This record gives sequence, structure tokens and C-alpha cells, in this order.
Amino acid sequence: MIERLAVIGVGLIGGSLARALRMAGQVGEIIGCGRSRENLELAVELGVIDRYAQDPSIAVRDADLVFLAVPMGAMRELIKQIAPLRRADAVVTDGGSVKSSVVADTRAACAGMPAWFVPGHPIAGTERSGVGASFPELFRQRRVILTPLPETDPQATERVRAMWQATGAEVSEMSVAHHDELLAATSHLPHMLAFGLVDALTRMDCRDEIFRYAAGGFRDFTRIASSNPVMWRDICIANRESLSAMLARFSTEMSDLAASIRDADGEQLLDIFTRAKAARDAFVDGASPLD
Repeated sequence: MIERLAVIGVGLIGGSLARALRMAGQVGEIIGCGRSRENLELAVELGVIDRYAQDPSIAVRDADLVFLAVPMGAMRELIKQIAPLRRADAVVTDGGSVKSSVVADTRAACAGMPAWFVPGHPIAGTERSGVGASFPELFRQRRVILTPLPETDPQATERVRAMWQATGAEVSEMSVAHHDELLAATSHLPHMLAFGLVDALTRMDCRDEIFRYAAGGFRDFTRIASSNPVMWRDICIANRESLSAMLARFSTEMSDLAASIRDADGEQLLDIFTRAKAARDAFVDGASPLD
């Protein structure tokens, strides 16, 4: 049971966590914090939070668990601000998509890795943002990855694990480096492809016709290009090494595919498409509800 939860960044992720914990009866009071007073007032109106403070140092006061759901670029200054003012026994965790960046920011802000900080990442979301887009089932049967370090207090890790399990999520642990490599391939690269495709098409002379006649497949593939641009700018910069490597690998694959098309190499094209279909079908058919 969380006595008082402070959510810094009451948007889709932070708001959904608050809703899920309230629905599960696992939280007493919820304090929200963010830059937009209008969004925070809506959060109170919707019952997502009980009250709010726009100053993070005030929001975390007396909270026994603090969740940080802010853009990657804002993480260091936020941690630096709240670290000396948090309750002595409070646990702090985050939802950032690049754990190496969060860990580096935390070390810099606290002159070392504090035992009370548990890096985490819920693998869930939609292309929508803001507290109005939040809903309590967002994490149900989804995966949450924790990346505790040797300095992390095991009891703090267990508290964060229990919090996420209360939302209906399955929690696993892995190293920071492995997390960032995995997410570069499965999340960050697909978002870059969607953003890049839509941006390229908007600069074509026939762009109006392209979007007018685009079918469902285009809509499905490019849905994630409606995601928050600031958030994804920060993710790209924070995970630039792993993401650059994945983009380079994919670029080679696309160059080879373009060559096969240009050369009318039907056998090679059929091999590529057959392998891809088999892998995709196996992934879908063998997926558990968590996938």
C-alpha cells in the first residue's frame, strides 16, 4: 500500500499509473505535479489525482513513493531538485525509455547512484498524450522492465515491483545496456520509420493526393508518428548510440531490398518476404496476452 504517491508529469503514463493504483486500492493520496495548470486541474476533475503542486520539491514532500514521467531532457534537473527534499524513506522510480540516460542523469544529480532510485520502464503507451488520454488498464498484461544497479536497495526494487504488479503488469529485470539495445530495436526504430516516412511524404509535390488516398495499412503503420515530438526528440538523443546502430543496420537492409527490386530479382524478393511473413506469423501466433 502506497500512503502518498507523487506523480511528476501527469500525462498518459503518469495519469494511467495513478488511475490503475487507485482502482486497485493500492494508494492513499495522489499528488500531481507538472507545468500545465490546466492539465493538473483536469486531473483533479477526473479524479486522477487528489491535489497538485507545480513545484516538484513541494509535490514530493511527505510522499513515500515518487514516479517521474517527464521528458528525458528534463530528468537531471528534476532529480537534482527533488533529491534533497524527498522523505528519508521514500523510493523514487521513473518511466523513461532510455535507462542509460536516466542513470547518468541520476548519478550526476546526486553525485553517485542513490540506493533509493529504481530505474524502470513500462512497455506500454499510445500515440495520445495528456491526462485526458490516461486510463487504468494501460499496463494490464503489459511488461515493465526494471534495471536496478548494484547500488540499488533491494527493498526499494521490491516496492517498485509491487507497485507495477498492482496495475496488472508483468515485471522483469535486465541490465541497463541490454534494455537500451532491446528498446532501440523494438520501439525506437519503428517510431523513427514512421516519423521519417510521414515527413518524407509531406515534402512530395503530390502529398495531398498521397494522404487523401492512403489506405488502412498506411494509417496503421504511421499511427505512432502522432506521438509526442518533444519526448521522441529526447529519446533519440538519449539513446543515440544504440539507435544509430539499428538505423544503420536497417539502412543496409533497405539498400539491399532496393537493389533486389531494381534488378527485378524475384527469387530474392520472395525469400525476404517469406522469411518476414514466417517470423511475423510465429510472433503473433506464439504471443502470450502480455505481448
